Amino acid sequence: MACADGHHDAGTGRQDRSGRPFEQLSAVADAVLYEGYLLYPYRRSSPKNRVRWQFGVLFPRDWAQRHGPVEPGVSGSADSWYQRTECLLRVRRPGAVVRVRVRHLQLQHKQVEETGPDGRHRPVAALRLDDGTPHLTFDEAVPREEEFTVPLDDLLRREFTFPVHGPAGEHTEVLPGGAGRVVRRCFEVHARTAVGAERLTDDAFRLRVRTENTGPAPDPDATRDEALRSALIATHTLVGVEGAEFVSLLDPPAELREHARACRNAFTWPVLGGDPPPATGDGEAPGTGSARPPGAHLLLSSPIILPDHPQVAPESPGDLHDAAEIDEILTLRTLLLTDEEKREARATDRRAARILDRVDTMPPEVFARLHGAIRSLSPAGPPAGDSPARRPVWWQEGADEGLAPATDAVPVGGVPVRGGSRVRLRPRARGTDAQDMFLSGRTARVAAVLHDVDGSVHVAVTLDDDPAAELNGWYGRFHHFRPEELEPLGPATDGQDGPDGRDGPDARERTP
Repeated sequence: MACADGHHDAGTGRQDRSGRPFEQLSAVADAVLYEGYLLYPYRRSSPKNRVRWQFGVLFPRDWAQRHGPVEPGVSGSADSWYQRTECLLRVRRPGAVVRVRVRHLQLQHKQVEETGPDGRHRPVAALRLDDGTPHLTFDEAVPREEEFTVPLDDLLRREFTFPVHGPAGEHTEVLPGGAGRVVRRCFEVHARTAVGAERLTDDAFRLRVRTENTGPAPDPDATRDEALRSALIATHTLVGVEGAEFVSLLDPPAELREHARACRNAFTWPVLGGDPPPATGDGEAPGTGSARPPGAHLLLSSPIILPDHPQVAPESPGDLHDAAEIDEILTLRTLLLTDEEKREARATDRRAARILDRVDTMPPEVFARLHGAIRSLSPAGPPAGDSPARRPVWWQEGADEGLAPATDAVPVGGVPVRGGSRVRLRPRARGTDAQDMFLSGRTARVAAVLHDVDGSVHVAVTLDDDPAAELNGWYGRFHHFRPEELEPLGPATDGQDGPDGRDGPDARERTP
């Protein structure tokens, strides 16, 4: 019996085996499924490909708890035996339906066996045929998914539980010339997914999806590599709704903010799926009315932390299993592999072979698209003739004349903010640096108002409760925010342009 790819659709209510409701999520979901599966240089001998399966791994419960601790958190990079997703949705009409698809990889061990003089087969790590073709023992994976549909009204009455299963199987491939064979084996994997819901307001509900490994535990002393045979790998959940829409947990509306904070997600991170809504300003979604933004009927609960509406760049011609890397760089590096390195990569895994085939035959116009794209063009400004006193462009002499970062001011909510002003930090919900989000609500002192070459303004600040504020001010190390991300707390302190009484950024010219 071969370890074939598996899809199973079971549940109550309407069925749609085409999977069309989740088409908008397929590219991102596949990127999550295979993230880190096999990394450049795609060879078995590379150290980075010896420790694998880092996201969404659900082991049998007894083994996971013995080798724990299993400490809940939103990061799916921690090994666990379960995942829990809690999200909010608003119902727009009676008869709302919830569709859940659970996806994961099932380990498939590829064992190369050599034919001995007595005709028996013995396992080997590698085997090279007479024509020079190598075959390598390696752990592959088979994609699995289960899908079920339940009316929301039924979920309000009771919790529904569905089986998630990866069958055992074995497939043998005889190598040419009787040199040996390749045996691929899958070990049975058992899990279950429970789905429930509760009403929060007249039209708002909390949806819960919990997937846990229910299979028998391997030997308590089994290594992680051995226990992976019984694990769900890269586990993630797609949820779709009809007659309802999901609410962003990253940027919930004010009336549902406390309910969003009460959602408890473990080893997974739910975000809105599908296409993002069109921007109407600085990264903000249009309006606050009842119009549903595109994609609000889809949700991706991922073991990797993502923003709402994650997208795979349309310029990307295929998965390289390393979404945090730059496609152009990886493609160039892959092209530079030697012939022997490419032979090893092809022998390591069939997905690696497909990557090499795609890179080696990539047309020039496809490769050119990888160099970059601009997606955030701003409207053109007024013609030059409308500004007779126009400042020289940034590379011309005198372009920075009249700028004094330590004393320049920028209006924020009608209040001039300059060096010495105290502010509260309010990073944007979308489009900001992830590290800045951790500073939301904290107070800071302005060190300088900086003008960028593109005409934008940034405010350099030091945190009030930063024990290294004085040292950072001395060296000119600041956090930078846009004016609209600040809330003024009062006028600038007289005689204090920097956080420590020095002259703000000018301190970077000094030596302690």
